[in-house]
Amino acid sequence: MKINNLLKKVILAVALGAFILPANSEEKNTEYSFYSGKFDFSDEGKVTSVIGIQHQNEELNRDTFLGNLSPITGAMFMQNSASYIYTGVQAQYKLGKLNFNPSFTPGLYGQGNGKDLGSVVEFKTELQLTVDLFENSEFGLKYNHISNADLGDNNPGANSYMLNFLKRF
Repeated sequence: MKINNLLKKVILAVALGAFILPANSEEKNTEYSFYSGKFDFSDEGKVTSVIGIQHQNEELNRDTFLGNLSPITGAMFMQNSASYIYTGVQAQYKLGKLNFNPSFTPGLYGQGNGKDLGSVVEFKTELQLTVDLFENSEFGLKYNHISNADLGDNNPGANSYMLNFLKRF
C-alpha cells in the first residue's frame, strides 16, 4: 500500500533527524519519543498502522511517593485517518540501562475512518520499556489500552503496541 510506504518513510526521516539534530553540551531537559506500530491489534477487523510523537519536559519532573513523575503530551495518527491527542502523567523508573515508564493520559479521539471507540474523550494507560542506546537516546517497546471508561454509548477499547525511539535535546 502507498500509505504503508509513506508511514515507513516518515518514521525513518524522523528517526534520522533525531540523530543529526544539533546537540549542545548543556544538560538535556526535553525528551521526544517517536513511535510506530499497530493500533487495535486485538480486533482483526480494525487493526491499522500508527505513528506518533510524545513530548516530555524533564524540568517539570517531581519526585513523589510513587516515584519520579513527569507531564507528557503527544499525538498518534492512524492509517485510517483516526487520531488521538493526549496529555497526562508518566512515572519513570530506571533499572540500570533499562527504563520502565507507566503512564496515564486522558485525550481526545478523532474517529476518521477508524474504529468507533464510543466517545471523543478517551483514556490511555500505557506501559513502556526502553533500553539506553547512546548518550541521551533510548529504544524500546510500548503497549497501551485506550478506553472511554463507559462515558460513551459503547466502550470497545483498543489495544496497541509500538516500537519507539526517545531522544533528549
